[in-house]
Amino acid sequence: MTERPTLLFDGDCGICRRWVAYWRMLTEERAAYRPYQEAAADFPTLAQQDLAKAIFLVEPDGEVFSGAAATFRVLQIAGNTYWWAFYRSLPGFAPLSELAYGFLSRHRGLLAALTTMLWGPKLEPERMDLARFLFLRLFGAILLSAFVSLAVQILGLVGDQGLLPVAPYLAAAHQGWGASAYWRLPTLFWVNASDTALLGATILGAICGALVLVNCLVRPALSLAFVLYLSLVYAGQVFTNYQWDQLLLETDFLAIFLTAGSPILIFLFRFLAFRFLFLAGATKLLSGDPTWQNLTALDTHFWTQPLPAPLAWPASLLPEPILHAGSGGALILEVILAFMIFLPRRPRMLFAWGVLIFQLMIIATGNFNFFNLLTMLLCLLLFDDQALRKLTPARFLAFIEHHRPRAGRVATVLAVLVALITVPVGLDRLWQPFAHKHLPIVGALTDAITPFQIVNPYGLFITTTTTRPEIVIEGSDDGHEWRDYVLRDYPGPLTRAPSWNIPHQPRLDWQMWFASYGSAAENPWFISLMRALLEGRAPVLALIGPNPFPAHPPHYLRATLYDYRFAPPALWPHHWWTRREAGLYFPQVTLADLPPPSPSESGK
Repeated sequence: MTERPTLLFDGDCGICRRWVAYWRMLTEERAAYRPYQEAAADFPTLAQQDLAKAIFLVEPDGEVFSGAAATFRVLQIAGNTYWWAFYRSLPGFAPLSELAYGFLSRHRGLLAALTTMLWGPKLEPERMDLARFLFLRLFGAILLSAFVSLAVQILGLVGDQGLLPVAPYLAAAHQGWGASAYWRLPTLFWVNASDTALLGATILGAICGALVLVNCLVRPALSLAFVLYLSLVYAGQVFTNYQWDQLLLETDFLAIFLTAGSPILIFLFRFLAFRFLFLAGATKLLSGDPTWQNLTALDTHFWTQPLPAPLAWPASLLPEPILHAGSGGALILEVILAFMIFLPRRPRMLFAWGVLIFQLMIIATGNFNFFNLLTMLLCLLLFDDQALRKLTPARFLAFIEHHRPRAGRVATVLAVLVALITVPVGLDRLWQPFAHKHLPIVGALTDAITPFQIVNPYGLFITTTTTRPEIVIEGSDDGHEWRDYVLRDYPGPLTRAPSWNIPHQPRLDWQMWFASYGSAAENPWFISLMRALLEGRAPVLALIGPNPFPAHPPHYLRATLYDYRFAPPALWPHHWWTRREAGLYFPQVTLADLPPPSPSESGK
């Protein structure tokens, strides 16, 4: 009998000693490790020839495990219980594990090479304290920017004088849905939907982001930020109905529990990164869009995307083979290589570098607010402290070590509860695009938590546009001389070069891009925009560039549709765009021609 589990291993085997040193760090004093060459006499029932072929774990009660079973029992002692659960309960897992163990034990040179390739030259228990600390600080910066971006737009979008005032929208929702509207639209603005409340929510949210950034009251700040941003997402209606808004909310929700230090949350974040990236690629292929199936998506993407950045113009001139390779590379990265997230540290980090480079290329050529920054931030948790501390000053490392959270029982219980919700629903979200239905039983849980946007469906850039229609709103005092309303970040004038506005999202500019692919009847907010310009509402005019009618609103308005393209090299740099008229988007109207506002105009 032994007082604690004892692992017997081949002391003459170098790779055996490497793994035993690693397990020793994992289990600390909860297990003993002895070379069988020295300890065999204390265990006379175990044959020398068997001890030379495999590791043996002797429990205090005398029970003996060998091979893969001994490996998983050691991991269970270290706290990683799922491998032992798989070994005991998952059909076929035990014999396959023993088969793999037997093969590697007979080819220890191969095992050594694989160990170095997958984990690196030095085996260490995964530490995520530095990664967790950096993640939270940087996420605080993203929260700050997201709330500030909304603060300068919220009144023009959904304020009392905005395009889709939130108060009548909520009133119409309550009239249609009754008391269930509170569950369907969980927002604080049921209590007060005034301009003061809207602006106050954005300012308070920005303060929460700043607190997280400076590591002050982190968990309360993250919790309040989640409630505020969720409220603003529902208040913002069509203007905040973007997948990166959902991704921000899901990240914030998990970050609340990340502060406690449980390793379960690291897995949940990696699962989120996998779902987001894998679904981005899978939905492209499932959509049937020919530009992705033919790998021609990038042929037109750079000039048809909502808000091109300066490097989009030269990127659009790349040879077709390079553009086609880029389309294929995006699909390979998202659909196939995304599974590397669940591999050991080296392939996982290699994948993270691939995503970081991919996102930097998107940032260089397009403006997608905080989406790319948030995606890159999720990749930070694919690294570990062993990799990050090489770039970190020693004094800062000492600070992190001193403030390292110790995951207690309460933190572990909370993490398990979060996992019991997010993992099944996350699997359901992965299942839905393929099966077009919910997983059995789990679907009810998915429907129940959907309003809170803590586990979301994703699928960015499912289809690629091949043309670029642009809506140009024109005003006139006499019906003869017309002046354009020029949005700050929309292409507009042919001579205006694209610019970067990251991490800000000009949400009216984005909705103008979407509206150009439909009609005004399909975008009720556009009629509200025309009315607001004819009335000269200051909050709405603040969403646009310089007012072409500073003295008084125009008497007439119309909207013309143009077909835009990047200018050919012969016209650059004097012209960045060329355009041709493609028809009338909205006929000439006066304020008297427009119907009065209705509650339906405030709906999605």
